[in-house]
Amino acid sequence: MQQFSLLVHTLGTATKTNEKLEALATYFTTAPTKDKVWVIALFSGRRPKRMASSGVLQQWCCALASIPDWLFLECYHTAGDLAETIALLLPPPTNTTHTHKHLHEYLEQIIDLQKADEAAKQAFVTQCWLQMNTDERFVFNKLLTGGFRIGVSQKMMVNALAKTMQIPASAIAHRISGNWNPATTTYENLLSAESVTTDFSKPYPFYLAYALEQTPETLGSPEEWQAEWKWDGIRGQLIKRNNELFVWSRGEELMTDKFPEYQALLDKLPNGIVLDGEIIPAINGKPLPFAILQTRIGRKNISKKQLQDAPIAFFAYDLLEHEAQDIRHLPLAQRRLLMENIIANAQHPTLQISPVIPFTNWQSLVQTRTQSRAMLAEGLMLKRKSAPYQVGRKVGDWWKWKIDALTIDAVLIYAQKGHGRRSNLYTDYTFAVKDGDKLVSFTKAYSGLTDKEFNEVDAFVKRNAIEKFGPVRTVKPELVFEIAFEGIAASNRHKSGVALRFPRMHRWRKDKKADEINTLQDLKNLLLTYGK
Repeated sequence: MQQFSLLVHTLGTATKTNEKLEALATYFTTAPTKDKVWVIALFSGRRPKRMASSGVLQQWCCALASIPDWLFLECYHTAGDLAETIALLLPPPTNTTHTHKHLHEYLEQIIDLQKADEAAKQAFVTQCWLQMNTDERFVFNKLLTGGFRIGVSQKMMVNALAKTMQIPASAIAHRISGNWNPATTTYENLLSAESVTTDFSKPYPFYLAYALEQTPETLGSPEEWQAEWKWDGIRGQLIKRNNELFVWSRGEELMTDKFPEYQALLDKLPNGIVLDGEIIPAINGKPLPFAILQTRIGRKNISKKQLQDAPIAFFAYDLLEHEAQDIRHLPLAQRRLLMENIIANAQHPTLQISPVIPFTNWQSLVQTRTQSRAMLAEGLMLKRKSAPYQVGRKVGDWWKWKIDALTIDAVLIYAQKGHGRRSNLYTDYTFAVKDGDKLVSFTKAYSGLTDKEFNEVDAFVKRNAIEKFGPVRTVKPELVFEIAFEGIAASNRHKSGVALRFPRMHRWRKDKKADEINTLQDLKNLLLTYGK
């Protein structure tokens, strides 16, 4: 645990990418093999189930530190991180001569205790706390809470493994993907070439696009590019191997059971294929609003009514594996022809092909892009026809050309402190529009401003706070912001009657006063025009 604690501290304090990369590479060279497997798992989102809730950990900490709940909450609101708050509040360790355990030993005990009674869990956790220094407690608490956000991307970890193992990063990314258990998988087996052939469900790393900020003319000749709609759904891979069907999300969640309608494709598709595409609600090949898909997200069991009310299709736009061979190195145009043949032979409404949008010049495509919302799309995708399918986010061959966001002017009415490096600043805001003489809250937002602007708003909140509700402050309704969002839908759960998709602060309207903001009727008009 000491070695892993040092790694986390280094990664959390390093300011240069090369420093983090070197720390990871050193760890993967020197750490015990079981610990290395768990670090790969932790940094790629595979964490053990929580053995205790945040509230229970708070109770145990308060009991050990002999402090009241209100003091813990005040400290938590200042620190902004539960693991850090507990690590700082605990009394000094009482047993510093204990034998330090390895990372995997702590994790194995956490897993073993998941079904134990609360007394056994508390005894284990408090004993560990009393044997650890502050840095070790922080890391141990992260294991307990499952929140490993320490400034390390999966791509950085893959690059460190590639440097250590002398294996291409693309191969590493593929081998650590899929459905594997760090408690039963060895380091050697995980990173061996055989891991790809023995796990029939294993997906490929997704290729991600950069946003096109310039005009499309900067991409060169339009003949080199393929245009498609950018669908509003869940990015996924549909896999058939060994006469089994698997569905993966971009977040590497195995979602086969959540979409039982795809099982109808089992007898329609050939073995040894992997399709990349979008999971979206659709009827007769026509996409439906994303809000319909949301009614099924997160549900463990899907009823017949939900299957009828939210029918799901797979809109395929790329083929990554054909006849059990990885074909990602082939040009997009060639992969597309193979995919079109597969889908044409399947002839099933659950599997649709994402159509290519014909265009001869960039200006005509500009006009086509204006139809995106009518197509229930977020804009266009531009893909170089000669490009291979790469790993992660690469500049040059794939671009997402999204339509302009919808906007509304609103006033700040509530503020709450942020998390992480913003834990001492009020950076989480609630906004309202006018409804006659009243203000009606309609959305929250916490991104879109510069650090300087966040500091200015924080100072305003501290000077102009009216009421206090736990960590939330009511502030004078004076600051006006333009709120941008990708979509709007009716909602019975919100006082305003609407819910926004991806709201953020587009700009601070210092030129406007609070009585100049938009109205609730303006929001409802947007709902009528663009609602999904």
